[in-house]
This record gives sequence, C-alpha cells and structure tokens, in this order.
Amino acid sequence: MAIRRATQKKQVIEKLSQSAPPGETFIACVHCETGPSPWLNALFDEVPLLGLIVAYTRKFYFITLTNTSIVVNSASRYTNRPGDVVFAFPRQAFPVVKVNRATVWSSLFVQFPGQSKPTRLNIHRYWRAEFDQVLAALPQAQVPQQAPGQPVSQPPMV
Repeated sequence: MAIRRATQKKQVIEKLSQSAPPGETFIACVHCETGPSPWLNALFDEVPLLGLIVAYTRKFYFITLTNTSIVVNSASRYTNRPGDVVFAFPRQAFPVVKVNRATVWSSLFVQFPGQSKPTRLNIHRYWRAEFDQVLAALPQAQVPQQAPGQPVSQPPMV
C-alpha cells in the first residue's frame, strides 16, 4: 500500500506506461475522491451506518496530466493502487465545469461522458502542487489568486 505521494505517482506512471503511446511524457498526477465534501465525514459518522454508507459510495481516482492528454484512472479504495483507465481527454477538451480552490479540500467539477451532471472530485491540499499544474495546463481553467483561507469559486466554463 503506497502512502507517499511519490510512490503513488510512480505506480500510476508505471500503470499508464503500459498503454501510453510512445513518447508520452507524464507531467503531474493528482489523487481525488468523489462524493460530498470530506469535511462532512465527522457529521456522517455521528449517524449510525451513514458514515459507512457514504464511505462506500465514494470513488477514488488519479488524474494524470501528460504532454497530450488528461487521463482519469481508478484507484483502489483500500490500497490506493492505480486501476484501469476510466476516461481520457485531449488537454484542450478536459470538461471542467467549475473549480473551487480551498485551503484544505479543493474541488473540481468534471462532466464525464454519460453522466447527467458534473462529478465533484475532492482534492486534498497534499496534492496542491500537482493540482495547480493540472489547472495551469487547462486553457479554460485559470484560477484567480485568493486570500489565505478563502475558497475561490469560478463561474461555469464553456
């Protein structure tokens, strides 16, 4: 079970290298989870079984930025090992709807194919540097500077 960020990134790159075209360069890798804000876990845990239900409805992903695309692959709930590629998008076509960059838990809303509404991806501060690299690579997702401790929401992007 990989705990360190560098080890997790190494595992993702090894997994993606098996199917990546020759010459693909891996730039950044971010771990994220779906579901409501992780801050609500303390509240959910107070209601019997609700915390467990919410925990098991969360999905875990790695978002990887390459020189040509953005790849979303699954992550194991228990070991955090990278799984199969779920979606792959050209860098210019990554369907980001909204970005909320906060102090601890940021969120990225992505419109995945076949989904009726955008999926909320929660990204912990531990992955902030990589998250900023992914955001900087997106032409439509320029995150404005913020005062410390103040979340920034961006209007919907086209």
